[in-house]
Amino acid sequence: MKIIMISALTVLLMAPGLFSQELTGEDIIEKVNELMNVDSVQAKAKMTILTTSGKKRTFIYESWSKDKGEKNLVRYLEPRRIKGLATLMLNHADDIWMFNARTQRVRKLASHAKKQKMQGSDFSYEDMGSGDAFIKEFSSKRLKDEKMEGHDCYTLELIRKPDSDTSYSRLILWVLKENFYPLVIDYYDEDDTTFLLKRLVQSDIRVIDNIPTAMKVVMYNKQDNTQTEMELLEVKYNVKLDDSMFTERGLKK
Repeated sequence: MKIIMISALTVLLMAPGLFSQELTGEDIIEKVNELMNVDSVQAKAKMTILTTSGKKRTFIYESWSKDKGEKNLVRYLEPRRIKGLATLMLNHADDIWMFNARTQRVRKLASHAKKQKMQGSDFSYEDMGSGDAFIKEFSSKRLKDEKMEGHDCYTLELIRKPDSDTSYSRLILWVLKENFYPLVIDYYDEDDTTFLLKRLVQSDIRVIDNIPTAMKVVMYNKQDNTQTEMELLEVKYNVKLDDSMFTERGLKK
């Protein structure tokens, strides 16, 4: 009887590792996608850009997201010179409008604008409003598990699908085993899968409204030697947001 009990206990102790090994790249990225794309989010954040000259530019903005990232609205509060400037991104940043508070004018950006830097930062519009791109734009493959930033992680390689127009040919993700949160992401050049462009590092992960949330996110530009840090000041999930917010008229408010 003791042998049976010990054997059963051994199986139970080994089970998490066995289950972990059974997870494929597709399984893991599905869990990441589900975790990251909540129904709606309302947040306030501080963005600090460190330029090549070592100077810092700081912005405070509010943002709203709905329909699991399909609709995104960003409105700047500081500095004073851009207060009221707003950006509306629809269809996962395929369609982008800008509102200038000084001129009270709205203009639609060209279709390739999603690949451009957002407010001169190291984040592109595509980075900010990509939604479920991990699933739709890439094929995933599980690599050897690794430690990253002191945490046990699944390692995934995402390769751009042939019919995708995403800006990156390849991504490498380190995903926390404990909750499937993407801790680090490497972004590779559109035309060269070996040319590393940027690295995203997420830290100070807290559980807010039962959702793991990185309170600090840093994008390191490996080519320009710049970086952009985003610090969450406030965040609420699954809030009620009216569709009228995500329109040209709502952009002006």
